[in-house]
This record gives sequence, C-alpha cells and structure tokens, in this order.
Amino acid sequence: MEPSNALASASMAVPVIVLYRSGRIAAPRGHEIDTLRELARQIAALKGTQFAGEIDESCAPPTHCYLIADDTLTLVEAGKLGVGSAHDLYGGVVPCAVAATKLIAHGLLVGGKSSPPGWSDQFSARTASLVLPGYSVFSRADARRAAHLLLDGGRVRIKRADGTGGAGQELVASREQLEVVLDALDDQVLRAAGIVVERHLSTVETISVGQVLFGDIVASYHGVQHLTVNNHGHEVYGGTDLTVVRGGFDSLMNLELSDGAREAIAKARAFDAAVQSNYAGFFASRRNYDVARGLDDAGVQHCGVLEQSWRVGGATGAEIGALRIFSAEPEAQVVHASTRELYGHGVQVPEGARLVYRGVDARVGEITKFYTAESGSIPGGNCA
Repeated sequence: MEPSNALASASMAVPVIVLYRSGRIAAPRGHEIDTLRELARQIAALKGTQFAGEIDESCAPPTHCYLIADDTLTLVEAGKLGVGSAHDLYGGVVPCAVAATKLIAHGLLVGGKSSPPGWSDQFSARTASLVLPGYSVFSRADARRAAHLLLDGGRVRIKRADGTGGAGQELVASREQLEVVLDALDDQVLRAAGIVVERHLSTVETISVGQVLFGDIVASYHGVQHLTVNNHGHEVYGGTDLTVVRGGFDSLMNLELSDGAREAIAKARAFDAAVQSNYAGFFASRRNYDVARGLDDAGVQHCGVLEQSWRVGGATGAEIGALRIFSAEPEAQVVHASTRELYGHGVQVPEGARLVYRGVDARVGEITKFYTAESGSIPGGNCA
C-alpha cells in the first residue's frame, strides 16, 4: 500500500493513521472500512490534528503518530509500529495472537489435545466464574466432546474466533446438528484458530462495559446493546445506549445501578484485571467487554463475559461523543451517549447526531450509522 501525501509530511504534525493488518482477520471492506476511516477522522479532530491516511504491514510507520488499528495488535506488531504505551493508539496490545480473540474467555477441556502459543491456563482458571459455561477447543474431537458435555443442559453455540457482531456462530440443539456444523469446519483452521463451544441463553440481555483512556481523560461506561432487522430480515447488532462517567471503574460503580448492571460491571472489571495479571505485556486505551445476562434452556440464570474488544468497535461513536463533551466541558461528570446502525431507505438521523456512515454496501445493502451524546446528571451518587 502506498502511503498518502499526508503521511509523507508526518514529522510536521501528529497524524492519526489506520493500519490494515493481515493474517488474523479478513481485511475490513465496504461500510466497515468507511466507518473506520470516519471514526479515525473524528478521533483526529479530537486530538486537534489530521487523519493522515492508511498504511499496512508493508509500510514503515511515520514517527510521532497516534495509531488506530483494525484489530488488536500483538507486542511484536506494536514494536514494529512504534507503539509503546496506551497513549500511542486507540485500541490495545496483547502478548500473543490468541489473547486478542474470544477464545481466552473459556478454559480448555481436561485432557484437550492442543492449545496455541501463549495460552494461559491460569487466566482461564481465574475467569471461570466470570464467563458462561463453555470451552475453547482446537480439534474436532475436542469440539465434539465439549458440545456433548453441554447439550444435556440445552442448546449450545459454536463460535468462530474471528466472528464479530453475532456473525460466525451456529446454534446447535442436538448431536445430529452438531455433526453437520463440525463437518463444515476445516481441520487446519480449527487447529490454528480454534472455536468456542458455549451455553446458549434463550432469553438474553447484552450489556457493554468499557473504559477509554484518551490524553488525560479516563472515561468508563456501561450500557445495553440493541438489535435491529437488517435488509435480509435477520436480527443483527443495532447500537448501544451508554452511560459514561469521567473516571475509572470505581466512578462507574458509584452510580445508582440495577443489580444486573452492577453484576455485569463487576464481572467485566474482574475479567479485565485477570488479563492484566496473566497476559504480561497487555495494555489498552480502549477496553470493551460484552456481558450476557439471561436464562438458558433449563431456566437457569447466567451472567458472564462473552468477549473482549481492544480495538475500535460498535460503541466507539458513543465513546467519541462522550470524550468530546468531557474535553469541552471540564465540569461534566456523566454523559448519556448512544450509537445506532439502521438498515433500509429513509432512515432519519436525529438533529444533533453525528453521522458515521450512510450508503449502500455491496453486501448488506443500505445502512446508516450515527451517534448522539449529551451531558447528564448523576443519579443516586457521585463520581468522585
């Protein structure tokens, strides 16, 4: 990839760039890359600088840059790109590739055949009570054994490591269905990337818990994700409503919270602490955890972290909106922010909202993305 003219003059300013990575995930395309570019422009504006363009692994990064990557970086990649701390990027850095995936949210089967380089059994043991019942597996035989262990309690989900926004998942209700799903898996990919076999929740609420470090601002949040119907009639991610506070997770816990929200925040916070303790070298300026609360097919209540995101994600627009208010209003302590992803023609963008994307994507059809943010009050407590 040829660097842009703005990148060539990077020494004169602090550019924001997008890095295209290769290897672990498919390159973003269509509305995904256009969304990433627009968010990069808005982050650049927050820093008072320019969006300088895009590079990939074949390009030498400019000096003094602030990086936005399309995936979590490994320590090796970060070193090559000059990323040494959470102040150098909007995202995160992990010691090994598997730590960037949802695979680390579950432990291995006892007697499992394999695990990838850098895997931490100590982390899995520490987070077992923080996640839904499930296993991470790297062979067809282990996948079959894990699913059989879970199927007695109801349906299970088979989740690919690279799936996002609900994609790359299969719902399995029987051993016969399981064999159909397993037959579609490539053994080489299974050994290299692995899959998650996890308890399915029939009634579920997905709560987002996160924290952003941006300059001298720390902002933490919780909120509820929403579904929408896409142009093909399927339910997909449709946005998130967030309550964002100035400060760390302690400030978030000082809010008046429902029992469910408090439990979700506590589990996400403990998961975050376990990553820092058991994956040496980890750091991130953007941390987001999806936590599921709901009932399984047997009527048993569960609450557990589904996965982590240490890169630009679906809630990033709302994060930017909150950061913009905290930057402009030093007295502001709480912000209510929302993102929306809506499909079809004639979507009305509310007055005052910031548009992220509007267009016709070759794969998903017409889609509109925007976010809103406004200062709010602090119910039932303070953020000191």
